[in-house]
Amino acid sequence: MSPRLTAEFWVQAYLARLRLADIPAFVTAKGDITAGAVLVKLNTLDGQAWAFHRSFDLMTGDRAWIVLAEGPDAEVDAALARQRGFDPDLWVIEVEDRAGRHLLDEDGLA
Repeated sequence: MSPRLTAEFWVQAYLARLRLADIPAFVTAKGDITAGAVLVKLNTLDGQAWAFHRSFDLMTGDRAWIVLAEGPDAEVDAALARQRGFDPDLWVIEVEDRAGRHLLDEDGLA
């Protein structure tokens, strides 16, 4: 996310991109509108989920979305709740897609 972009702007742009791809997504925790970090939960609607956070790719130094937690949906929810306990300014977006699409690997989202 560019330093000039607010967290809320990025969240709204991401949700719009998901809508264009017919992928349901919801803000499940609203964070600080200017500086909150964003976590994305992918729910494949089969009891499994993944949570992603932005970090740096150690091989390239580029920003990348990295898996924070994966496994049963309830365990991923617990990991997200722990993260919100450390940082109440976090945004959490839940993406629901049986095919596992989240679009985080597309240009402009890293």
